[in-house]
Amino acid sequence: MASASIPSGNTDQSHPEWQYLALMRQIWEHGNERVDRTGIGTRSIAGAMLRYDLANGAMPLLTTKRVFWKTATREMLWFLTGETNIRPLVLQGVKIWNEWPHARYVQQSGDDISLEDFVKKIADDEAFARQWGDLGPVYGKQWVDWPTYRYRKDGLYEKGEGINQVAQVIDSLRNNPGSRRHIIEGWNVAELDQMALPPCHKTYQFHVVGEGENARLNCMLYQRSCDVALGLPFNLWSAALLQRMIAQQVGMQPGELVWMGGDVHLYLNHEHLITEQLGREPQGHPTLEIVRQADSIFDYTIEDFQVHDYAPLGAIKAPVAV
Repeated sequence: MASASIPSGNTDQSHPEWQYLALMRQIWEHGNERVDRTGIGTRSIAGAMLRYDLANGAMPLLTTKRVFWKTATREMLWFLTGETNIRPLVLQGVKIWNEWPHARYVQQSGDDISLEDFVKKIADDEAFARQWGDLGPVYGKQWVDWPTYRYRKDGLYEKGEGINQVAQVIDSLRNNPGSRRHIIEGWNVAELDQMALPPCHKTYQFHVVGEGENARLNCMLYQRSCDVALGLPFNLWSAALLQRMIAQQVGMQPGELVWMGGDVHLYLNHEHLITEQLGREPQGHPTLEIVRQADSIFDYTIEDFQVHDYAPLGAIKAPVAV
């Protein structure tokens, strides 16, 4: 991996954020320029890895630009409900999924409504939200209600009880920590065409080191497609958050987060963001405190999380590719 330019002086050259900046620089300077699904165009590399130690409350929360960690946390809590409609997010002011149902509505209805007016209608009109706010069987549906089918004697299939992968992993970590099957999978091939967006962060695998009070929970995330400028900062936070929540539920300490990307890219229309961010230096070491242990992984609320010592540089806005 190419190295980011690290200024001399008092800069903390061991800061974990430098590896993110190095990846961004490598893609922008050496990535293959190609046409993508959105038509915007990207610079892309095949395969990348980042590693973060989560000991002592550490989190991969970028400081070279502000990352709205509460928004990412609300999204993760929404995933864990199994919900697929954007309305609960809209009512909390979370905007990150709005573009996809808006684009579908405009295309199918012919109503050239603005995104702002569409979102307001989702919030104000529950019936409208039921019809137009659903994303299909995206992340949360697969995580907590993976569909099953049973073969009948008459040669037909009938729908069975959904599989709660998250609950199964937690049970497995408690009772069989040495297993190599602690996996949460989002890539349901049979339902990809029903999803607003097939899962990008698709496979989470957990790995236990040590025993008893010394047990540490590692997490490996494979992400098939990664928008490094806008998506990856959220993805890193969310994966580490899920890892921390599960670790608390199973009585382990958080270990290492290992992120692996497949098609790792930067959009060509994000040049201003990339240039500005690569000119910045990491600022401090933010930590996460989970102030309450919920009864289950599905019972956390946004009030259960506090971030300390987060003093990032300013946000850098850029358009989302739909």
